[in-house]
Amino acid sequence: MSVSPTRARIIGTRHMVAAGHYLAAQAAFQILEAGGNAVDAGVCGGIALGVLQSEYVGFGGVAPIMIRPAGTGEVVTISGLGWWPKAALPDLFRREHDGRIPPGILRTLVPAAPDAWITALERWGTMRFGDVASAAVGFARDGFPMSELTSRIIAAAADSYRRWPSNAAIYLPNDEAPKVGDLFVQADLGRTIQYMIDEEAAASGDRAAGLQAARDAFYRGEIAKTLADFHASNGGWLTLADLAAFRVGIEEPIRVRYGDLDVYTCGPWCQGPLLAQALRLLDGIDVKGQVHNSAEYIHAVVEAFKLAYADRHAFVGDPRFVDVPIEGMLEEGYIAERRRLVDPAAASSGMPEPGSPAGGAWQGAQPLPTPPADEISQLDTSYICVIDSDGTVFSATPSDGSSGGPVVPGLGFVPSTRGAQSTTDPASPAVLAPGKRPRLTPNPAIAARGGDWVMPFGSPGNDVQPQAMTQVLLNLTQFGMDPQRAIDQPRFATFSYPRSSDPHSYSPGLLNLEGRYSEATAERLRALGHDVQPWPDWEYKAGAVCAIVHDRERGTFEGGSDPRRPTAVVGL
Repeated sequence: MSVSPTRARIIGTRHMVAAGHYLAAQAAFQILEAGGNAVDAGVCGGIALGVLQSEYVGFGGVAPIMIRPAGTGEVVTISGLGWWPKAALPDLFRREHDGRIPPGILRTLVPAAPDAWITALERWGTMRFGDVASAAVGFARDGFPMSELTSRIIAAAADSYRRWPSNAAIYLPNDEAPKVGDLFVQADLGRTIQYMIDEEAAASGDRAAGLQAARDAFYRGEIAKTLADFHASNGGWLTLADLAAFRVGIEEPIRVRYGDLDVYTCGPWCQGPLLAQALRLLDGIDVKGQVHNSAEYIHAVVEAFKLAYADRHAFVGDPRFVDVPIEGMLEEGYIAERRRLVDPAAASSGMPEPGSPAGGAWQGAQPLPTPPADEISQLDTSYICVIDSDGTVFSATPSDGSSGGPVVPGLGFVPSTRGAQSTTDPASPAVLAPGKRPRLTPNPAIAARGGDWVMPFGSPGNDVQPQAMTQVLLNLTQFGMDPQRAIDQPRFATFSYPRSSDPHSYSPGLLNLEGRYSEATAERLRALGHDVQPWPDWEYKAGAVCAIVHDRERGTFEGGSDPRRPTAVVGL
């Protein structure tokens, strides 16, 4: 197998981090070197991502987390997803916004990320909040050099930032995006995180008491009061009662078999079931017998994903409000029935009809095609994974950016605008309701082979996340690639389904191919019925997968990170 075209293989024997920004990876690694475990390091890097990539990750956003504690083999998830305020009025969007959930204060959910990070520390970490959050304070207070991609994204979203003076003051100094290499300072955000650290330090009692004080600083203290006052003054719905009552869920993952692997995904409060179902569909298709990245291979993977997107559209939503037929969706007989719909000679014309899994009955109608819109405001994400010397595994996909709603003056961050991933269609399982969570796109994962091989993996990319993650997993398991080589391969993505974020655009048959695919491959896919459109090579919208493989038999850790974004692996 030839070497990676982008970077050297990184192999270690002690511990390792892979993250969506190189400075977050470095900060997390320093926690490992200081004696922290994978959870301490992952929380450090995750909070740092909310500063370093605040165009797409919010300190007050979402942070779904998956943890596999050393020695147990059991996997747990922290939902890290807020819900709609109790005062939310679903009919308002249908009545006054033509069913849209527009950018602005009304798409705000209760911020979940701070509670998710603190819960992870409380249950499985060893360090204090101040120990792991200090790096983020430094990046915010002192600034860090602006990356090329972040500069480009902020520039493209400049009109969105200009909607709110508090956003423009941070992201458009001198009325333009910071240039590559400029120091990017977020002083108010630094003070907000430092306030939580100070409240922890002032608390009497043990580490748990300090963590509770840091949590209370956000959800009951001055931060909560500032959030609630801002909403009350600007027509928002978020209240002190919403914030004080919030706690993230600690929930069981979904586990499916793919070949000889157990793959763990998050539950139906996100699109984890889509990844699980796609892998079950592909497990009965001989992708290994096909030429890698040939038209026939791409066709098979895409058609399997279309079936999974159809069931996501029909059945997946917050399980506290929706009776999601997850067992039926993953049952072998149902999977085999759906798999038979994959025609090797022709693409489905759009998103297929949803199936009829046990316990599920779809009541909706096939969506109408709608052109892509508001692309720059579509929510994106980052990712971090860590494995420590004991074998504890951490996998997280923090998200929520800064151009879809107003920065709260004095706090320096936009509270979660993930309400954009609800719908206003009463027939949809993702329809919004007070206290309900939207159907989240970020979905970290872990793959394991017994107790000797484990791989946390994940990606940004909105709806593309599970497609990018699956392609990397197939490259590793079916085509024998090392992690970096598997990530470097050219990527493809179907958009033949309603997108998760408002306005839920739907492009029947659309298939994007990165630039390294041959024209002959593109033409063959068109002949099969796909609407093939080119992407630039190394397109950041194709995802940015990070992964670490821990092979206990060899005694090694090997990481890979995506050159499509400013990712990095650090390990020893």
